[in-house]
Amino acid sequence: MKTKADRGVPLLDLGAQYQSIKSEVLTAVEAVFERQQFILGREVEALEKVVADYCQVKHAIGCASGSDALLLALMAIGIEPGDEVITSAFTFFATGGSVARLGAKPVFVDIEPDTFNIDPNRIEAAITPKTKAIMPVHLFGQVAEMSPIMEIAQSKNIAVIEDAAQAIGAEYKGQQAGSIGEIGCLSFFPTKNLGGVGDGGMMLTNSDRFAEKLRALRVHGGYSEYIYSMIGCNSRLDEIQAAVLRVKMHYLESWSEARRKNASTYNELLQNYKLTERVKLPVVRPYCKHIFHQYTILAKDRDQLFSHLKEKKIGAKIYYPLSLHLQDCFAYLGYKAGELPNTERACTEVLSLPIYPELTFEQQEAVVSTIASFYNYS
Repeated sequence: MKTKADRGVPLLDLGAQYQSIKSEVLTAVEAVFERQQFILGREVEALEKVVADYCQVKHAIGCASGSDALLLALMAIGIEPGDEVITSAFTFFATGGSVARLGAKPVFVDIEPDTFNIDPNRIEAAITPKTKAIMPVHLFGQVAEMSPIMEIAQSKNIAVIEDAAQAIGAEYKGQQAGSIGEIGCLSFFPTKNLGGVGDGGMMLTNSDRFAEKLRALRVHGGYSEYIYSMIGCNSRLDEIQAAVLRVKMHYLESWSEARRKNASTYNELLQNYKLTERVKLPVVRPYCKHIFHQYTILAKDRDQLFSHLKEKKIGAKIYYPLSLHLQDCFAYLGYKAGELPNTERACTEVLSLPIYPELTFEQQEAVVSTIASFYNYS
């Protein structure tokens, strides 16, 4: 008789999560249909309050996506054509893309080789008179080194926007991801730790001024209906997304704890199989609370290992195979291969393994034993 692990291990199993909360989700969605209010209603307001409380900020403002959250945050702090924003090249496209969409220049700096987050030691040298913001990315669920970043920003009077799309619930020295800079940005894409049933995002801030501006910018730039003082965009969170996310908020902490437990199990299994000479385990800073949106290893012969896992029906993914500074769409910036060595090395060695909360020990053992078989361990 075949076991569950024999049938392969998916990278993510959203179906398992849904089955555990199905009745609550359907009840919440049905209530929205009964009210027939679908945009920026009571569900969005309630979600904004619970997320603000959870993330330890004064304001949370829902929007249509995590990508829009970044764009709106940049608009709120006044980024204009010709301005520069320092950020990481090792991240999803939306980070650099949001800067470029406003006609500003993304300035990419290298990452720390172990956490994959932006290296604060590289930031100051990248600052010019045109620098208006720093956008650290809390990659894979661990907050970037915010203390030195904030010190640099405050000394230079530069705004900080946190790309916390992968990090809701992560902590840095007791502070929640997204609560440290001027504005923090969340994504509710379905694969995120807190994922909706479509696109959705949120901006976090302790500033009354920025909160008011963000609420206007998400509805075309109007502070009141049909009266516009700015050019904004249509980026509203809908009631169905908010209703589903409100249900899931009750489970977020337990899901994050399950991810941490699974990460610990992977660490133990990979060490037991004596794989640490071929595979480097994720690094967690002792003052950080990692939520493991991804469990990402550095692997020798990564591409061949990736193919081997795929052949054996083991879910894995490469985040990211090509860094932003070497993408064709950013060729106009003039970056060359070799300029960001840690970033470029990560692109050739990173591999993310299944880490979702419902993952079983049997499935994790199947993942690690398959890795061991590739490296000819028993």
